[in-house]
Order: sequence, then structure tokens, then C-alpha cells
Amino acid sequence: MTTLLDALSDVPLLGDGAMGTTLQDRGNDAGDPPELWNIEHADVVTTIFEEYADAGARLLTTNTFGGTRARLQMHGLEDRVEDINRAAAQLARAVADTHGDVFVLGDIGPSGELMEPMGDLTPQAAQDMFAEQIRGLVAGGVDAILIETMSDLSEVEAAVTASRAEAPGLPVLATLSFDTNLRTMMGVSPALAVTTLGALGVDVIGANCGRGLDEMRIIADQLVEARPNGVRLIIQSNAGLPRLQGDSFVFDGTPEEMAKFAVQMRDLGFDIIGACCGSTPTHIAAMRAALSA
Repeated sequence: MTTLLDALSDVPLLGDGAMGTTLQDRGNDAGDPPELWNIEHADVVTTIFEEYADAGARLLTTNTFGGTRARLQMHGLEDRVEDINRAAAQLARAVADTHGDVFVLGDIGPSGELMEPMGDLTPQAAQDMFAEQIRGLVAGGVDAILIETMSDLSEVEAAVTASRAEAPGLPVLATLSFDTNLRTMMGVSPALAVTTLGALGVDVIGANCGRGLDEMRIIADQLVEARPNGVRLIIQSNAGLPRLQGDSFVFDGTPEEMAKFAVQMRDLGFDIIGACCGSTPTHIAAMRAALSA
């Protein structure tokens, strides 16, 4: 059976697009936990996965960005961490299996808490929290762990350590969000991220979210320049920038612009190219067509 790392020899792999903003477009109100939709509206989540797979995505990301105990307890769901994450992974797994040669990434987002010494979250507590989530994702059948939209390298390290303990043998991917003077909220540069995480043995490292395609191109150049030997790179930009339209935000990046960006990232040597907030199956289809041309 081909593993995700085996598949990366045939680069680049196309990731999927946004789950959060897509769910909002389909009725998930702000403030309601999208993770609960894996159980209460499983048909909607499944349909989104089907649309991304049909568009050409070879990576499906579980709807578990806020699936840690710290995030779920804000909605009174702290006792359902493993159940929710398992259900989420099973939905993605079922779609991946029907499409063939599609892999499932178990998604881990930031806890929302500050690590010591700036906050109260200790490395061990963070590791335990991520381990709980990962157990559910592994039980649901993920192919890899994706630690995404991070800003603090110590929090990433806790998630990586938990991944190695709870999902031995599964690849670990990690992306940070660089959005303030091309740094994360905690001041981490793209070069520092790729060298530090490479030393930790993270399999695929890169950037997601951010402040639009122009800044992401600069970040991409810095990641490539600092990439250690043997490290694979991933990039998942927002679909442009959000613009206020009426009482809601709409992202201004067109499918054509995202397709051009995908080709540029391929030519830079990125191994996984996907999309983030504001992107849709239409964006992914355009990226697939451009990469196949």
C-alpha cells in the first residue's frame, strides 16, 4: 500500500481547501463548534469532502481544527474529544477510500492557550491535550497528522511529541501562520520555523493561512531558501484577502489567481500545495487543472 511519504515522490500533491469558511457558507453559524457537525451534520461534512476529492484534491483534512479539549470545553464538549475526532476522521476516511489514492490528514489547530512562560500551559499539559485528540484521529483512520496555523514553536513541539507517542509511524506535517511583518504572532520567522522543525524530525513543514498571496510568495521564498536537506515543504494560502461585503467577509482570490499561485509554488519546489480560508472546491479544481497542464 502506498503511504503518504511514498506519494510525495510524485510531487506535488494537491491538498484540499477551506473547511471552516465552507461550513459557514452552508449554515454553521459563528460561535457554533464546527467540529460537532462531524456528528450532527455528517452529511454536510461528507459532501464537502466529496466535492474536494472530485475537484482533484489528494489530501483531505479532517474537520478538527478546534478539536482539543481546550477548544471544545468552550462549548461544553470537553468529555467528547476522542469521539468527535474519531467521527471526523471516519468521515474523511470513507470519502478517501471511495476515490482511491487519496490520503487523510488528521487536523490539529492551536489550543488557544499560551505556553509557559507567557502563559500557564506547560509542555506536558499541552502534550497530554494533543495526545487525547490524536488518539481519536488515529482511531478514525488518518494517514498523517497535520499540525496547522501555529505561532509558537514550543506548542508545535508538544504536538509533535504527542504525535510520535500516539501515532508512531504516521508522518507529521506542521504549518505556521506568518502574518505580522512576515512573522508569527510569537515572532517566529519562516527560516527559524523550517530549521527548528526540521531538527525535530517533522516530515513536511510550511505555511498556511496568512495575509494573501503576495505575502505568501515572500514567505515561500524564505522557506525554500532555509529548507534543510531532506525536508519536504507545504504551502496553503488563503484565497486572497477578506473584504467586507454587506455584513460578511468575502475572500477576493479568484480560482484563476490561486491556479497561477499553485504553478509558482510547484516551480519553487513545494511538495504539497493546498489552500486555506475562503477557498472552495472551485479553487481546488482550477489549481488541479493548472498543475496538470
